[in-house]
Amino acid sequence: MPAHPCDTGRLSAVGRLSVIGNISRDRPRYPDRAAHEQLGGAALLVALAAVRAGMPAAPVAVVGDDLAHLPGAVVLEGLDWTALGIQNGVSASFSLNYDTAGGLVSVVTEYGVAVQGTEHALRHVEAHLDDAYHLCCRRPLDVARLLDVLVSRAGRFSVDFFLPSAQELIPRAVPWLHSAAFVFVNLSEYRLLAEAVDISALPELVITDGPRGARVLVRGVPIAASSPPIPVDGEVTGAGDTLAGTYLARRHAGAEPDIALSAGVAAASAHIRSLPLPVPTPLVTHAVHDARPTDGSFRCTTSPTDCSPPMTGS
Repeated sequence: MPAHPCDTGRLSAVGRLSVIGNISRDRPRYPDRAAHEQLGGAALLVALAAVRAGMPAAPVAVVGDDLAHLPGAVVLEGLDWTALGIQNGVSASFSLNYDTAGGLVSVVTEYGVAVQGTEHALRHVEAHLDDAYHLCCRRPLDVARLLDVLVSRAGRFSVDFFLPSAQELIPRAVPWLHSAAFVFVNLSEYRLLAEAVDISALPELVITDGPRGARVLVRGVPIAASSPPIPVDGEVTGAGDTLAGTYLARRHAGAEPDIALSAGVAAASAHIRSLPLPVPTPLVTHAVHDARPTDGSFRCTTSPTDCSPPMTGS
């Protein structure tokens, strides 16, 4: 059932959040840490966060043979794998280089079968018009085509961006952004957004600023802010996706923006403290529970050795 805005600023509940984006093998690198590979991609991380916050969610993405076993390997009640497309070939991979402060310096990307993501997502939208949608505006998706369909055919939707491609994709998204229920950006992306669109035309804008927290603007007016209570050190890849998924789930459930933002900031902090999701092998199942440990880590149904951190390498 589509959600409709109420005069209190609350949202009525929706059945499922479909998250359009990538699922990938991520290789974050920091100057002071050993390199490792982990399971990532905004479609998965936003969906996982939404599910943990109480909203069923489906990643809408295309992966290759190397991740074809994901539906049986990453298990969480409410996580719907029916929108996953599997094609012959390799999944997307991202090598993300950070500075010592956790700032993203550069990204090396191989898209693999993710280049088929736009057509896959368009078919999903046409078949599931009653879902709420979140579009992770990333290459190689055709953001303009997807937004045009979401505005004309689907109901409530939201968007976020990724700094390495934001300068290209924000201008492409501008004609449809005023129709988005929520827009998520970090501070650097916000500067690009403010050059491209009238911020007062956006119904609800969430701006994150790393360890300094996040704030919400409604039609350009600040209405909420939240910061983590203590400094957090750990894996920052996916923290913004986690905040977005949590915020969306809480807002769709009827929470006010300040409550949803506090929940999102807390979830992002827990994500940073937790062990990253390893890339599972076909024989390993990772059962991720909504009753997540206080350190934010996942739990497995297999032996303790399968729950250890990913192996490091060059």
